[in-house]
Amino acid sequence: MKLNYKRTFYIGLIFFIISLFWQTYDMLIARTLIDKYGLNQTWSGIVMAADNIMAVILLPLFGALSDKSNAKLGRRTPYIIVGTVLSAFAFMALAYTDYVQTLKIQATDIIENHYDVAFADDIDDSERSHWYIVINNMEEERDLAYDLGMISGKKLTLWEESIRDPMLTILAANGEYLNNRDLSSIKDFYYKYLSDRAWEVTSNDPSNLIIFSGILFIALVSMAIFRSPAVALMPDITVKPLRSKANAIITFMGAFGGIMAVYVIMVSGLNKHAYDHHAAVYIIIGIMMLIVLGIFLWKVDEPKWVKDKLDLDKKYELTTDESTLQKQTLKTMTYERRISLYFMLASVFLLFMGYNAVMSKIADYLPKVLNLNFFDYQFIVAQGVVIASILPIGILSMILGRKRTIQIGMILMFIAMASGVNLNEGQPWLTAGIIALAGLGWTMIGINTYVMVVELSRGYDVGRYTGYYYAASMSAQIVTPILSGYLMDGYGRLILFPYAAFFVALSFVTMIFVKKGEIKFKGSWKDALKEV
Repeated sequence: MKLNYKRTFYIGLIFFIISLFWQTYDMLIARTLIDKYGLNQTWSGIVMAADNIMAVILLPLFGALSDKSNAKLGRRTPYIIVGTVLSAFAFMALAYTDYVQTLKIQATDIIENHYDVAFADDIDDSERSHWYIVINNMEEERDLAYDLGMISGKKLTLWEESIRDPMLTILAANGEYLNNRDLSSIKDFYYKYLSDRAWEVTSNDPSNLIIFSGILFIALVSMAIFRSPAVALMPDITVKPLRSKANAIITFMGAFGGIMAVYVIMVSGLNKHAYDHHAAVYIIIGIMMLIVLGIFLWKVDEPKWVKDKLDLDKKYELTTDESTLQKQTLKTMTYERRISLYFMLASVFLLFMGYNAVMSKIADYLPKVLNLNFFDYQFIVAQGVVIASILPIGILSMILGRKRTIQIGMILMFIAMASGVNLNEGQPWLTAGIIALAGLGWTMIGINTYVMVVELSRGYDVGRYTGYYYAASMSAQIVTPILSGYLMDGYGRLILFPYAAFFVALSFVTMIFVKKGEIKFKGSWKDALKEV
């Protein structure tokens, strides 16, 4: 019994598309909402959660619909075609809104008199004297805006009390230079001022934000159309004992898609402290999605591959007894299987509460707290290390078992998130190392959690159990951007990593109670290597 790597690779093309989209989405949308439209962390979190609200409703729906489909191209492929085409064109349409909003920001003095002054290349931003200059520039701008009637006296007072005075309090301490914590706090207040300025531009003419939101809504609904069918396609063509290994392959493809998204954004010139437009990024990503879809349709014959899998099931006696083919509901599951499902889904929920909080805010956190770009070469190396580990982790899962591998991954993630609390500026390699450690942990988890959930299905209703998995993960992704954003607004950006570590620790506890969904490999390390 050997995995067909070529077929799994071609199935993985859809995961390349999915990761290509979502990596770009995570890197650009939250930062765009904060920097260009002026939303705070909480409201940007609400927008980032919108896709997950739709996903909780739509993913189980389209997963179940694809289970019942019987099209000439197969059960899953029609959904993949429609969803990919619509989302790609909608994503490309975002280029227009991004370009227009960037021009609006560039027409103000935000860049020339503030951003370029505060973050000039030839200054040391840890010097207290530098921030007195920045505060003086802010005071001149706010006073002029008040004199011209552009802001009210109430808004001027609010700025003084919520931004200027706290900055002056921090600067009042003795010493020529700020320590790392005070510098992060100063920057937090200043970025809030810049976001407030961007919101003033947006609120004067919100039409572009409305168009942006409408196009984004179409893109997100379109992605929901094919997510569950795409994920369910791997179990459709892969016998149960080989699914962890197959999941490692498609996880690799997804990770490669994420790397490509980062590379495209990097080539576009995204800077730590710049209001560049990224119209080209949206267009290039959309075109790449369509090209990869074309390759998928050229190479994948879903009906034939599903038939071949069913033949293997019969050959290795993996088929379900005909007498058990009635619809399996949660009530008809055995108590132990049902409890395992509940705790498995709870673990998925808690993991995404921690992981997605970081992913949805990392593009904002790195430049504004650590003065780093996600596109610095250290982080490319870190992502390369994670990609190289995917297949070995798949083999490790066969030897150790899925649950134990997941628990090791949770421990690694907790160590990484807890260590992130102590990161400071000027530590690119340490930061990249922590990101790599978190990536290794997440890979160990991601390869195995989904297959443990679908292992509890009867085989013919994989789409429905895929829907359960995504309902749990998306529910967390609804809550966590909002909750983490609210806490970051109240306590600063430094709360992000302690928040993530807390939820990863909780997920380890719930995972202890999962007893089903495991298929252990009967063999040695040498036997596992032969399987490759």
